[in-house]
Amino acid sequence: MTGTPRHEVLAGWAAAEVEAALTVPADRSAGAFFDIDNTMMQGASIYWFARGLAARKYFTTADLARFAWSQLKFRLLAREHRGDMSHAKQAALAFVKGWSVGELRRLSEEIFDELMAERIWSGTRALAQLHLDAGQRVWLVTAAPIELGQVMADRLGLTGALGTVAEIDQGVYTGRLVGDLLHGPAKAEAITALAATEGLDLSRCTAYSDSANDIPMLSLVGHAVAVNPDTALRREARHRNWEVRDFRTGRKAAKIAVPSALGTGMVIGAVLATAAVRRRQSR
Repeated sequence: MTGTPRHEVLAGWAAAEVEAALTVPADRSAGAFFDIDNTMMQGASIYWFARGLAARKYFTTADLARFAWSQLKFRLLAREHRGDMSHAKQAALAFVKGWSVGELRRLSEEIFDELMAERIWSGTRALAQLHLDAGQRVWLVTAAPIELGQVMADRLGLTGALGTVAEIDQGVYTGRLVGDLLHGPAKAEAITALAATEGLDLSRCTAYSDSANDIPMLSLVGHAVAVNPDTALRREARHRNWEVRDFRTGRKAAKIAVPSALGTGMVIGAVLATAAVRRRQSR
């Protein structure tokens, strides 16, 4: 009977010691928060999710194109205001009414793998990894359904996600929201609550976004980074001396213009409420 050679045993011990020495201790009081749409990924997650639903015949691609055009005009000609967000809130998650939690999770996983994974900005993903490598926790923060955000966080190896929460009754979605859409100031409020629960020192935390809508979130932390910023956020970042990272080229920026316009506001109600109607009609 022959045992393991002594030099192999010693090599194994040495490797284990090196690995232990290189392990970064958890930095429990610092973390990072990443917006998703046009920050972590090209375009709007809810748009690509709707594309995936259209491919599965929940509604038509013609519906998707019409909503895309109407939302682009909306973003170019008007600013979101309280009434628009109120309408969006009422219809935001109507499309999941009657779905099981497992069904939404399955669709989110399938559509992320098919349409979203390849649209993750490698530069932003690398920034998230820097925080993880430093022993910090990293959350995605999105107005999209929390289930979709959590799937993205899982696939990217991040800590978790904050997102819009749908009411669940006996494992089935009611179509109503729990609280508000996670948009604008609501993101800052959610991060503040998470920091209190997790013992985070917000002055040591970092936030990343592309949109001026997220100025409340960016203002909350010690280090704000504008990623692929819109005009208003770029101006604000210059004024406040915030860091700016832009991973776009001119061509990529043009390609994602329409999907990006679908990230917030009425599209959450319009596109996905239509999906609900199509789905019910097909039953």
